[in-house]
Amino acid sequence: MSTPVLDVSGLAYAYPDGHQALYGVDLHVHAGERVALLGPNGAGKTTLVLHLNGILAAGSGSVQVSGLGVEKKNLKEIRRRVGVVFQDPDDQLFLGSVRQDVAFGPANLGIKGAELDRRVMEALEKVGMADFVDRPPHHLSFGQRRRVAVATVLAMEPEILVLDEPSSNLDPASRRELADILRGLDVTVLMVTHDLPYALELCGRAVVLSEGVVVADRPTMDVLTDAELMAAHRLELPWGFDPHRVGSLPG
Repeated sequence: MSTPVLDVSGLAYAYPDGHQALYGVDLHVHAGERVALLGPNGAGKTTLVLHLNGILAAGSGSVQVSGLGVEKKNLKEIRRRVGVVFQDPDDQLFLGSVRQDVAFGPANLGIKGAELDRRVMEALEKVGMADFVDRPPHHLSFGQRRRVAVATVLAMEPEILVLDEPSSNLDPASRRELADILRGLDVTVLMVTHDLPYALELCGRAVVLSEGVVVADRPTMDVLTDAELMAAHRLELPWGFDPHRVGSLPG
């Protein structure tokens, strides 16, 4: 087996108020995998994600990205390699045009001129938003803004794309369009979601985090059809949704 592109070992973290959010989490993701991170509210999913590009520093244990430790001296490179798309696209879109927002990250790396233009347009083409390059982000629909937020991360040419609740607040058409985009990306994906059908559609593997520990790491279909596991960790499928009728897609 190749070296994991993301290697979390024994990760523990307590917040300053003393709340222990993670208790020795192990997570290993290999290049090209698409992994869903599932779990109830308060499970520690967001805390884990904030360690992946150094927003939080491990209390104990370690996080490595392609062998590079997530520590202060490496943060600039780590944040290039691990792109996080937050749940609210307005957390990532704050400039006057789509072009400026997508160019912001690579420009901070010192990229300019034709190479910067190439990165901006390629990222926007991947999410189907190239025609909106000169539009103000606040004139776009919520679904369009989410796609531009993905483009701001893709322009950094990351090794890992971390998505926090990518389908939330999307109408059915926007949800499907984003799924088509994500399915076509040639990048390792870690997707935090409560949308279990979306996890099944896009991720071949699911990791369940509950009360700060990993309680399952299996094919997504196996997790969603394990009634005892699902009930124990407050995971519920939408009414009428039968995973067996959908089938699992490779991730």
